[in-house]
Amino acid sequence: MKTGLTRQDILDAAKKISNWGRWDDDDQIGTLNNVTSADIVGAAGLVRKGKVFSLGLSLKEPIQSGLFGGRWNPIHTMLATGTDAAAGTQDEPFPYLRYADDAINMPCQASTQWDALCHVFLDDKMYNGYEARLVDVKGAKKLGIEHVRDKMVGRGVLLDVARFKGVPSLDDGYAVTCADLDSCAAAQGVEIRKGDFVILRTGHQERCIAAGDWTGYAGGPAPGFAFETCFWLKNKDIAAICSDTWGCEVRPNETSEANQPWHWVVIPSIGISMGEIFYLKELAEDCAADRVYEFFFSAPPLHLPGGAGSPINPQAIK
Repeated sequence: MKTGLTRQDILDAAKKISNWGRWDDDDQIGTLNNVTSADIVGAAGLVRKGKVFSLGLSLKEPIQSGLFGGRWNPIHTMLATGTDAAAGTQDEPFPYLRYADDAINMPCQASTQWDALCHVFLDDKMYNGYEARLVDVKGAKKLGIEHVRDKMVGRGVLLDVARFKGVPSLDDGYAVTCADLDSCAAAQGVEIRKGDFVILRTGHQERCIAAGDWTGYAGGPAPGFAFETCFWLKNKDIAAICSDTWGCEVRPNETSEANQPWHWVVIPSIGISMGEIFYLKELAEDCAADRVYEFFFSAPPLHLPGGAGSPINPQAIK
């Protein structure tokens, strides 16, 4: 989708809805400040069935196609196996310790993941005015993913826009508007509150899984948030925004003057944590069945000092 959105419009929006200095000049967690201890206690009360949904996509799904940033698919390597044990090759030098061991090699954002607040820059600045140069080859000296390792918990809300629209998946290039979000929430009978973890289901990922074809998923055309929803995020004062797509926002983008313009505003200006590539099929089916679209949500990142992102296996508990 292409509109009249210009680079100056993006910069103006970033300035208008900036959270820089809102919590303090040293803040490194952004909108996660909106989650209070009372919110977490309240979210725990949403557990009524004891049913747990994993929102992490299988790391064996080959979603990366080389369209963006040189990311590769996770590589799982066995270091020791049962065939080694059965062959007796593990009996020396320590007899009878027979085991399996393995390793994984992957970019931090190769599958279901959080973007850290140091992930996207607004020109040469990060969230809260920190210099982009504070992220170097040794990692981020400010806004690394480690600062939110104990913050990703609270009330989760699913906005199943695909089901609301009556389709298995929104079309590639479909821009989800503020009206779509509000209408979906109203139809589901769920209120979006300050400090919520809001998750958008477009159906795009499920379409790829069903077809057995991930061509274009990572960086190609996709449904997603319209640029205007950056104002919705600011007004709702939510904690984090997540989606089942690779990059959350609509692709093609709504402008030819910037790549991922919504990211330019949402991460470095608002300071909102963004979760991508969430697996939502079973959760969405359960929510549609019992008409309950709120749940206890927990998705801690790895403790990776200086990380620009982290793989996760989010949990929704109803």
